[in-house]
Amino acid sequence: MEEIKTKVLVIGSGPAGCTAGIYASRANLKPILLEGEQPGGQLTQTTDIENFPGYPDGVQGMQMMNELRDQAIRFGTEIKSRTIVKVDFSSRPFRCEDDRGDIYIAETVIICTGASAKYLGLPDETKYMGLGVSACATCDGFFYRNRNVAVVGGGDTACEEALYLSTLAKKVYMIVRKDYLRASNVMKKRVEERENIEILYRCNTVGLFGEEGVEGAHLVRDKGTDHEENLDISIDGFFLAIGHKPNTDVFKGFVELDDQGYIRTAAPCTSTNVPGVFAAGDCADPIYRQAVTSAGTGCRAAMDAERYLMDHNEF
Repeated sequence: MEEIKTKVLVIGSGPAGCTAGIYASRANLKPILLEGEQPGGQLTQTTDIENFPGYPDGVQGMQMMNELRDQAIRFGTEIKSRTIVKVDFSSRPFRCEDDRGDIYIAETVIICTGASAKYLGLPDETKYMGLGVSACATCDGFFYRNRNVAVVGGGDTACEEALYLSTLAKKVYMIVRKDYLRASNVMKKRVEERENIEILYRCNTVGLFGEEGVEGAHLVRDKGTDHEENLDISIDGFFLAIGHKPNTDVFKGFVELDDQGYIRTAAPCTSTNVPGVFAAGDCADPIYRQAVTSAGTGCRAAMDAERYLMDHNEF
C-alpha cells in the first residue's frame, strides 16, 4: 500500500474530469486524475459527435476523449488507471482508497464519475451500440433526419426525447410497457397531439434486427397474457429513455445526494456539502447531461478548488 499526497484529486476521466485536470494543472496544482473503470467515460462508446464546439466536421468519441486526455497530460495532470473503492471525507485531508489498495491524501477532491444510462439488458443493445442504439436523443437525433425511430419509456424524459426527435425524424414510436404514460399531463398532451408520434402501449422490446445497423425491433404486446401478440416495427434508431444511474454509490454517507443519487451542489458553484469536495459533470447533473456542459462544470470545479485552497492558504 502506498500513500500519495495531492492538492487536487480528480475522480473520473470524462469531459468533466479531463477539463478539471486541464484547469487545475494550468493553475500549477499538480492534480492527480483517476480514470476509473471506463477511461474517457461514456463518450468513448459514441461514434460521431457533432455538437461539441471546435469540431466543425464532427469527431469520433474516442478521438475527442483521447485529445482531451492528452491536453490534460500536457499541462501536468498525472493520470492513473485506478478506480476509487472507498472514501473518507470526515476530515481533511481526505482519504481515498483505490482498487489496488493505494491511499490518496487529498486537500481537495473533484468528483466527475458520471452517470450510466439504464438499458433493457438485451444482447442486441450491445450488438448495435453506436449502430442505431442510443441513450441520448439530443446527442444522436441529428443522424436520423427523415427516418423512423423508437423511444423506450413512458415518463417525462421519454416524452421530451420523443418530442425532440419528432422535429427531425419522419416517424417516432414510443414503446411503453404500461397502458398509460407516467409523464406529466402537459407532456402527455404534447406527445399525443404530435402527428408523427405513435404510442405503442403495453409493449415490451424483446430484440432488435438489422444487417449493418438497426433496421427494426421485435416487440411483444400484452406479454404473458392470453392475448399476447408479436409485432415488428421498422426503425433506424432505438433510443433508451428509461433513466440514468449516477455513479455515486461510493460517496454515500459523506456527500449529500438527491433522491436519484445525483450529487447536490451549491449552484452556481460546484461545492458539495463537504467543504473541499466538489462535483462536476453528469454525476451532479440530472437535466442536461451533455459533453459540453460537463466540460464547463469541470472547469468551474477546478477553479472552485483553486479558490478554496487559496482561501485556506494552501495554494
